[in-house]
Amino acid sequence: MDQFAYLAAAGANNIFGVIWPFLLMIAVFYFLLIRPQQKRQKARNQMLMNLKRGDKVVTIGGLHGTIAEITDDIVVLRVNDVTKLTFDRNAVNLVVSSEGEGQNQG
Repeated sequence: MDQFAYLAAAGANNIFGVIWPFLLMIAVFYFLLIRPQQKRQKARNQMLMNLKRGDKVVTIGGLHGTIAEITDDIVVLRVNDVTKLTFDRNAVNLVVSSEGEGQNQG
């Protein structure tokens, strides 16, 4: 009976030895790939939620403009004095400057 208990314990130890590298690999992928991507996505969503009229932005396609109108999912950018272009809110890639940033310097 003692031999069977020893073999069962050895088999459990062997399985843990096989699974351990896979668990380590999953942990490395999580901390190096998944977690940083989730942080970037959270920061992007926060930036999109904080967009307001007057912000100078750059779209994913590289177009620079100032937000003239904004709704829940549409952004109208003023490119020059005459031209206004309509984009999805998700097309905004970067806020260059906010409306209130430059007003305190003077």
